[in-house]
Amino acid sequence: MPNPIKTAVFPVAGLGTRFLPATKAMPKEMLTVVDKPLIQHVVDEARGAGVEHLVFVTGRSKGVIEDHFDKQYELESTLRKRGKSIELTILEEDLPGAGQASFTRQQEPLGLGHAIWCARHLVGHQPFAVLLPDMIINSHPGCLAQMVKVYNQRGGGNVIAVEETPWENVSRYGVVAPQDWQDNHFSISGMVEKPKQAEAPSNLIISGRYILQPEIFTEIEKVKPGSGGEIQITDAMIALSKYQHFYGLKFDGTTYDCGDKIGFLAANVAFALEREDLGDAFRSVLQDIIAKHGGFLSWHGNSELAKVLDEIRAGSEIKETGEILSEKAVG
Repeated sequence: MPNPIKTAVFPVAGLGTRFLPATKAMPKEMLTVVDKPLIQHVVDEARGAGVEHLVFVTGRSKGVIEDHFDKQYELESTLRKRGKSIELTILEEDLPGAGQASFTRQQEPLGLGHAIWCARHLVGHQPFAVLLPDMIINSHPGCLAQMVKVYNQRGGGNVIAVEETPWENVSRYGVVAPQDWQDNHFSISGMVEKPKQAEAPSNLIISGRYILQPEIFTEIEKVKPGSGGEIQITDAMIALSKYQHFYGLKFDGTTYDCGDKIGFLAANVAFALEREDLGDAFRSVLQDIIAKHGGFLSWHGNSELAKVLDEIRAGSEIKETGEILSEKAVG
């Protein structure tokens, strides 16, 4: 068996400029999908995959993330006095164990590769996972748990989560070249960052989840800064792939890019609809709102939010069909 994945790195040093003014004084990773911060969603995914050590690569004005993963004695005392046992249980479940969370700084915004490199001393010489908090993946089991399964099946190596995107969008992402498929995973024969459509080896894009061997740190050190002075992790992975195996997993789940406003809104809708305590009431409210704004036909069919709205429409049609059948039965 390969060495287990017990450490995960969370790059959380970004400025979140696309969400100003909301992120002027609050880290974008603390924006909530329903009632849970983005960073908590990805931490839960990591812990669900067996991760025990959480490494956060932070920047200036990110202290609230550290506070979120610490005890809040005044709040807990107040909840206890008021008999709020459910809320207390939620806080306890979200809290890492003593010594399980580590924090380091990326003093300058030099790209994802540099952010991962900043965690090298905390990771040590062990394989580790990387989860981008912007990318929220709704899947059961979690995306990282699916990746760990492939990692064990393949006997180790490096594993990247991928998903399909329309060909016209490949120039926005890192793209992989697949070969030797086994069920939903494959060997990666090549990678390229933001290729032109005509030069892309596939339409399978990297989705913000990685399992990497510690040798990646050596390769990151060799990478020359690219556009904007940033160090790209894809360049380091290409170098590492010359002497280590890389595998891709076309995971089962839906990705919401919460670094984008539409993706963030879509995530809130999708996760709210799944909640037993919110789903039905929220669906009814959404149907009323959409009806007042021209109905479903006014939405762009290829948008991320439209995928969620299709689910609402399907539920509405099922409800209407049931009511018609009920009326016929009564008649």
